Amino acid sequence: MTAREILIVTLGIVSTGAVYAQNKVVTKEDTLAAVSVKGVARPNDVTSTAPQYTVTAADMARLGITDISGALHRLPGVTLRDYGGAGGMKTVSVRGFGAQHTAVVYDGVALSDCQSGQIDVSRYTLNDMGGLSLVVGDNDDIFIPAKNAAAAATLHISTAKMPSDDLATHLTAQMKLGAWGYTNPFLKIEKNLSDRLGLSIVGDYIYAENDYPYTIKNVTQDVKDRRNNSRMNSGRAELNMAYRTSGAGLLSLKAYYYDNSRQLPGMVHYYVNESREKMRDQNAFAQLGWRGSLTRNLRMAMTGKFNYMMTDYKDPSYPGGIKDHQYWQREAYASACLLYSLSPRLALDYSADYAYNNLTGSDVSTYRDPLRHTVLQSLTAKYSTGRFTAMARLLHSLYMNGARRGDAADDVSHLSPSVSVNWQVLRNEQLYIRLSYKDIFRSPSFNELYYEHYGSTSLKPERTSQLNLGATWRRAYAKTSAFTLTADIYYNNVKDKIVAVPYNMFIWTNINMGRVRATGIDATAGVTHSLSARHTLIINGNYTMQHVRNRTHGDNNYGKQIAYTPKHSGALSVAWENPWVNISANGVAVSSRWPNNEHHQGTMLKGYSELGVTLYRDISWGKNPLSLRFDLKNLLNTQYEIVGYYPMPGRSWMVTASKKL
Repeated sequence: MTAREILIVTLGIVSTGAVYAQNKVVTKEDTLAAVSVKGVARPNDVTSTAPQYTVTAADMARLGITDISGALHRLPGVTLRDYGGAGGMKTVSVRGFGAQHTAVVYDGVALSDCQSGQIDVSRYTLNDMGGLSLVVGDNDDIFIPAKNAAAAATLHISTAKMPSDDLATHLTAQMKLGAWGYTNPFLKIEKNLSDRLGLSIVGDYIYAENDYPYTIKNVTQDVKDRRNNSRMNSGRAELNMAYRTSGAGLLSLKAYYYDNSRQLPGMVHYYVNESREKMRDQNAFAQLGWRGSLTRNLRMAMTGKFNYMMTDYKDPSYPGGIKDHQYWQREAYASACLLYSLSPRLALDYSADYAYNNLTGSDVSTYRDPLRHTVLQSLTAKYSTGRFTAMARLLHSLYMNGARRGDAADDVSHLSPSVSVNWQVLRNEQLYIRLSYKDIFRSPSFNELYYEHYGSTSLKPERTSQLNLGATWRRAYAKTSAFTLTADIYYNNVKDKIVAVPYNMFIWTNINMGRVRATGIDATAGVTHSLSARHTLIINGNYTMQHVRNRTHGDNNYGKQIAYTPKHSGALSVAWENPWVNISANGVAVSSRWPNNEHHQGTMLKGYSELGVTLYRDISWGKNPLSLRFDLKNLLNTQYEIVGYYPMPGRSWMVTASKKL
């Protein structure tokens, strides 16, 4: 696909056409008759001082989105590394920063992986998801933990809110069936035990063979084969409780467990499609939080969390015997936030976080059993009038490193400022201009510091600065039509970029020799038009152009686009909602990419476009309707790769049936 073809994809996120209220310094929480167990309030994406893009659960139905990777393709500026299939690892990079610079926040609390420094989002399904929200930089929500403000970009995953209008038991059952053995039953039970106490229990299971056919070019020949050693078995359970305390306070508890046993198909290269590798991932965490008012002008939020992760890797085909590695991660985390309203226009927030992380492995030669104490403190001020909002934050980061065996990395600290503003240009027009700057500081992961023959304890943290200028225009016409336009240009500069270089023919090591500069454009547009009382046309899409280039002086790769970063990408969807069967057509397009920073001849990954069709309808059945949905993905059976030598699935289907009781 040519760049000209990709440039056609220029339409954006669905507009609701609603007229938004004037922005407040402190957003009030919803007043509910009963307890809302789940769901995190988010700031207005129009008046936000930084770029914010949201995909709701309703959007996912009409966009043909069946998994989290599909949702991320609808967010501008996002580069997704996808190893293919339902069980393949998926990580998120925004505007060329790298996956380690993207925080993933699950119902208000940031997830962590101290080993790799990046989050595999494939373990989170859409079955109980209320929506996804991507924030680049700092928006005007200041009442957050310091950890949530420490990343260059933040992906917010919020689960669906439970009913709050009665004390009845609510049951939701759902079944998904798809190609290549995909089976996904889902069950959710919700109950308000009183006007103060609420409970929800969620469980789902995913099984897939993932043995999809593919065609790949080996040298000069097209080779047809089928993915093998690709099976996955995944289960998730979640418990949520909330108790409304006196004084409008809210005490919440979340317990989460995830277990995934999967086969690893490996890369397909030069006729080799054999693998016997297996991996089991376990993750369990429990978090307790309280939020409420201490005085009329002073609010407080506290969170405590313990997180456990286990990775068990086996390779029976390893020369000389079975290669077996097990790793265990543990995290203890606590956060406290104080929000003080000096006036209706001015508020101050102080947030302090502490985290303890350690990592142990079964192979004592691989790791030094590292540990880390992290202290994050942020002081934030927000000033807001009816048309103008300004936010300034100062974040102090302190990382204290240790190791039970061998030398540990040095302790590091940094002071990171950020500032952002949003201005409504015309009093009676929803035209907003935003400007933001943020300094980011990323400490190396345990893999980068300690992994045998790869890590280096002498690494310095990455330092990044980002500048963004953008605008949003939203308008509604006669209650029948509405549209939204957004555009952002940005400049990012990364210093002390951590890169892997060859120490000799067989050993690579990490060093701070990299400097990366990124410039680009993110644009979205959306149109909603009521054709009649029962017919609505919705068009939405996004476009991204990004130049993310090596600026390391003296490097042979100077001026080259960094690996796995397309210059052009976009998405488009057209939906027709009607009394019979709602239908949508959707597409994603990505330009060519290099799988390596050196741009080796013959390794370029070709650009691709993927089309899909979705049919969905609610059928009256009892008190609540039966929701039916059919998705046909990759309609043209396009053969492509997102990660080199990992072919993606071709044409596939999925049927979904959901019923609330």
